[in-house]
Amino acid sequence: MASTSELRVEHLFSVKDYVCLITGGGTGIGLMCTQALAANGAKVYITGRRKEVLEKAAAEHSPPHSSGGQIIPIGPCDVTSKTDLSNLVSELSNKESHLDLLVTNAGISGPKAPPNQENAQELKDKLWEQEDQDGWNSVFNTNVTAVYFSTIAFLPLLQAGTEKRGHLNASVIVISSMSGIMRDSQGHFAYNAAKGATVHLAKLMSAEFEKAHIRVNSIAPGYFPSEMTTKESDESNKSHLPPEKVLDKSHPVPAERAGHDEEMAIALLSLAKNRYVNGEILAVDGGVLNQVAGR
Repeated sequence: MASTSELRVEHLFSVKDYVCLITGGGTGIGLMCTQALAANGAKVYITGRRKEVLEKAAAEHSPPHSSGGQIIPIGPCDVTSKTDLSNLVSELSNKESHLDLLVTNAGISGPKAPPNQENAQELKDKLWEQEDQDGWNSVFNTNVTAVYFSTIAFLPLLQAGTEKRGHLNASVIVISSMSGIMRDSQGHFAYNAAKGATVHLAKLMSAEFEKAHIRVNSIAPGYFPSEMTTKESDESNKSHLPPEKVLDKSHPVPAERAGHDEEMAIALLSLAKNRYVNGEILAVDGGVLNQVAGR
């Protein structure tokens, strides 16, 4: 039974002394996750393919020393390479005895071809010419295969995290997408199909890795500012997505804006700390999935 004082927000969502790793942690949603964890006391290792981006993220967004949190670049690492992942495990193992949280965030958008032709021949010609198999393979390799191998690479360190803190403490949070839940292709079949696979992969891993006392959940974001949605970042590795860009979609966005950093932080911390949640897909989408057919 918890006392009233134990239900204070700073206790419920504290990740003080947690050891975390975020792939693609230097920009966009990955950086939002990085900041949320570091602000609440975690030691957060961030990795990605661009070392300079990781270093800038740490320099710009590390919390005050008094908070106890840290942002630490590690790598670089291309998550589509098993060799890079093995090297990353070795590097982290030399620094830490365990891992409390892995956030698999790295992803790419892939080819886009809006299927708005009613004539079948015109539709075929457009999709055939504007998309290619290499593009599809690259999207699935990064958004699905790499999520799987990133997770299994760190299973021993995650299990050590559970052994350190208690049953089902250590967890993986897979950043998927609302695009993997809806039936609207949004003009990018490859991305939406891959994210659909990522959503199901998270469910599969949650069931299979429970035996190792590791939880797996997924956040399915809607429109959040990132390099994927805006194609750029500013001098502090942040992206900006104005409301008019969000509303210029083929479907309604009830929130009438992009998601905020704070809203991603709340979702992440909740899944990271709640040991009674496993195998869930949390859509943080501004209400879009109320408007668009899902599966």
